[in-house]
Amino acid sequence: MKHEDDQWEKEIRKGPFAASPFTEEHKRKVLQQVEWMRTASSKEEEMSEMSPSESLLKRSGSSSNSFRGYRDTVTNAVKDKDTMKFAPRHQRLRKSRRGFLVAGMGALVIAGGMFMWSWDDGQLAKPLMEQINPATALLFVDHLNVDILTDQMKKHVAITMRDSLGKQLRITKVQDLPVSGRIYVEAGQEKETDYAQIWLDAETGNLREVQMRAEIQPGKLEHQYMRQVPSLLEGMGMIPTLQPVKVRRSVGMQQGKTEPTSYTVVELGDGDSYGEIIWKQDQAISITGELRPDQISQVELAKAKKAIEVFSGKPNLSLEKASRSKDDEIGEESTFFSFSDNYFVKITEAKNGSRYLVGDSNDYGQPQISSTEEMEAYHDQLLNMDENLLREKVGPVVKNVFNVDLKGYKLHRNAEQLGTVTFKRDSDQDVFQVQYKEDGRVTMITRGD
Repeated sequence: MKHEDDQWEKEIRKGPFAASPFTEEHKRKVLQQVEWMRTASSKEEEMSEMSPSESLLKRSGSSSNSFRGYRDTVTNAVKDKDTMKFAPRHQRLRKSRRGFLVAGMGALVIAGGMFMWSWDDGQLAKPLMEQINPATALLFVDHLNVDILTDQMKKHVAITMRDSLGKQLRITKVQDLPVSGRIYVEAGQEKETDYAQIWLDAETGNLREVQMRAEIQPGKLEHQYMRQVPSLLEGMGMIPTLQPVKVRRSVGMQQGKTEPTSYTVVELGDGDSYGEIIWKQDQAISITGELRPDQISQVELAKAKKAIEVFSGKPNLSLEKASRSKDDEIGEESTFFSFSDNYFVKITEAKNGSRYLVGDSNDYGQPQISSTEEMEAYHDQLLNMDENLLREKVGPVVKNVFNVDLKGYKLHRNAEQLGTVTFKRDSDQDVFQVQYKEDGRVTMITRGD
């Protein structure tokens, strides 16, 4: 059970950062900094009550502990205490209290500086040192000649990896390409999951071309993506509790472009349920996920059950899962019904029309072929499949599911698509595409282009 927010939490939720999330992790880190500053201030109060020599000894003795690493952070907040050693006690106490308040405010400022939320995406701010000098985060293999890289080049490489890829990869190669006027930087190994190739302008140090990929730990998925997951799934009628189980990112920038484009693919899971969201930059462009039971169209489901029964010849196949996918880049939205015995129905609405697919995803494999002659015979079987046999298999499905008689449709073969034919009605370009095996077994029927 969550306790009521302290007053300072209420204040920090106001103003320009009101729309940004403030999580328990943020709170914990801020309180850590405040507690550290309070401890530091208490030590300074103790020293202010000592004689000058005691204070000096105390400071010298503590210079080797962890406080020394942060000493400069609070110098301005407490430096006046060193001038109080000859003041009356009540003045020293009053100044000590003031020093404590200054140190406390300094802690909040430091906490704000270290853990500020960015205005746009709610992310924790980037480390100050990385903002000042991003190249400090670069990683290099041993004995690599990095003198080829100017400071500007290092900066561009570091920022590109940080902002576009989300992680710094260890640089394994730097090469001067004088003919093209470029500098080539390679990170990771080509066969590895994490790999990057960056081409820089040899004169300006600017990016010329980028190709990068990486896998990110689900727990390290940036907040601007993570916070969108529940609402994106909910908005599509999907199970909103799915969590990231795998995160992949690819980044590209072709010659002539000025900014890299990143794609983030997040695979989601929760027990047996699944989903996937793809972002282009920070914009979700594709969403796939299992539908909640109350979001399944009973009209579409009844039609799908009928189609599967006619197609498979097996009555009463049970629905195993229903999912939906939406892809804004290609302009399609699909509903997918998966039935027992590996049969499925996919209904797609696209910019150029609709498609209705009935299929069998059982793996029937390919016949054993041990010679060129057998391969040629197999291809000949597929290419010259008896038309009457195909009409006998496909006709009842088309009639029962779409209320269409195939007699008015002509069969078209394509030598480049073995195992696939189309039945087309020239009057209105209505098309049925059929996939089949060498024995005439039909594995898929699709209406639409």
